[in-house]
Amino acid sequence: MIKKLKRYILTLSLLFMFLATKSQVTTKPKLVVGIIVDQMRADYIARYQSNFGNGGFKRFLNEGFNFENNHYHYASTVTGPGHAHVFNGSVPSLSGIVGNNWTDKTNGKNVYVADDSTVTAVGNASGTSGKMSPANLKVSSIADQLRIATQFKSKTIGIAIKDRGAILPVGGSGTAFWYDVAKSNWISSTYYMEKLPTWVDDFNNKNLPTELTKNLWTLSFPLDKYRSSEADDQAYENNLSGETKPVFPHKMTPSNLATTPAGNELTTRFAMATISSEKLGKDSVTDLLAVSYSSPDYAGHAFGPQSLELEDMYIKLDKNLEQLFLFLDKEVGKGQYTVFLTADHGVAEIPAFLRKNKIKSGLFVGTELQTKSEKILAAAYGEGSYLINEDNYQLYVNHKTLESKKLTINQITQTLRLGLTKEEGIYDVVNLAEGQFEVLTPTLAQKLKGLYNPKRSGEIMILPEPAWFSGYTKGTTHGTPYSYDTHVPLLFFGAGIKKGKTLETSYICDIAPTLAGLLQILEPNGNVGKPLTQALNR
Repeated sequence: MIKKLKRYILTLSLLFMFLATKSQVTTKPKLVVGIIVDQMRADYIARYQSNFGNGGFKRFLNEGFNFENNHYHYASTVTGPGHAHVFNGSVPSLSGIVGNNWTDKTNGKNVYVADDSTVTAVGNASGTSGKMSPANLKVSSIADQLRIATQFKSKTIGIAIKDRGAILPVGGSGTAFWYDVAKSNWISSTYYMEKLPTWVDDFNNKNLPTELTKNLWTLSFPLDKYRSSEADDQAYENNLSGETKPVFPHKMTPSNLATTPAGNELTTRFAMATISSEKLGKDSVTDLLAVSYSSPDYAGHAFGPQSLELEDMYIKLDKNLEQLFLFLDKEVGKGQYTVFLTADHGVAEIPAFLRKNKIKSGLFVGTELQTKSEKILAAAYGEGSYLINEDNYQLYVNHKTLESKKLTINQITQTLRLGLTKEEGIYDVVNLAEGQFEVLTPTLAQKLKGLYNPKRSGEIMILPEPAWFSGYTKGTTHGTPYSYDTHVPLLFFGAGIKKGKTLETSYICDIAPTLAGLLQILEPNGNVGKPLTQALNR
């Protein structure tokens, strides 16, 4: 009897060990959905949480893993690089994605991040809106690695109102669709296909932009529920096109759709149509869908992070996320897919708002930084064209002028440093090309490493003081190395993801290798990050 009991206990023990081991094996999802909210600071989750439902942002908090101290690992916090590096885990110096725009130093031409003159539009497009592809991207994305790992059986699709938001996440081997505002159509380019799938034509034929903008943009709740925003109608807010004051209710039209919650609604519906029409997550091979919500960026630039418009934008986006997740539960199966959400950058407070509240702030208007720099160099070395361009706070030097005057980059950097740091709002000037960051704090120096691409980056970088930026007198922008631009959310839930949260620092470059670990595939070829093992159920 005792021997039988011992054998029974041993059998149970072995069974429990087997089940425990089995439960630790990573659950591969049928579908990975990567969501980028364009211009979302990490603090928005806590600020707006009281007005969120349980099925959107809170589903991440209640069911998934929250990396509360997640930052960009480089300094150029703008849309193109953000969307690229979330999915490739690289740095601008390797990826070649140094900004939304840059000067190509091999020919002196200005380049847009998704430009491709060799392709044409697919669909009813305006101007050059369809002449886009990932041709400027020099590294693979996690979408490429998934395709390679499955012998290109996986479908990887990117969608966004902005072309760069759709194109860069899915790398060279994926498929992308973006929105032509002028034509109110979803389009693509001949890089991806010769004609649009029938389902995209059918979607366009529904004329949803007109339907979604036929009503006014009104607040979701009574005004007293909005406790995270200042009063409506501030002098430093921009107007929506066709309006004379930045106040609720707002008139929505197909032409201003991208700056309103209707843009998020349209994106959500197109995402759901993509999932069902392309049968994503319907077989044993994992698929990937990259969804970028562009409208928070347009609204954030126009109205600023303290506006009623932005708070209501996120309240309505929360409903869109719930709508998408419920659709995924039904279409793919609850627990059968994995979702992550982050942002391509944060945003600065409007300087006039800060100054009104006795906080130091300011801005450089238009091309002011380049103009000031040219004057300082002309005063020091005589008349001449010393700079070709300024972008991403980087100065592109005219090498012909430097050669003729026998000047080095380091010499003019020091001259500019002496002159510009006398100006209020400029913290420092550094020789980016030669990596001379010794004068900077370790945190700032780290964010500048990996930034310089010899063919595409400016040789000298101007660092504004905190709460200063280069922009315009109304609205706000982003692009600096400070926390308000680098600190963005990172949330996961679904197959293979634990429940929890951490205040330990994580970085954008860690997302791609985390997905590689989840999917048990090779990380992208330019990856510099590490897997966030705290979130993985393995």
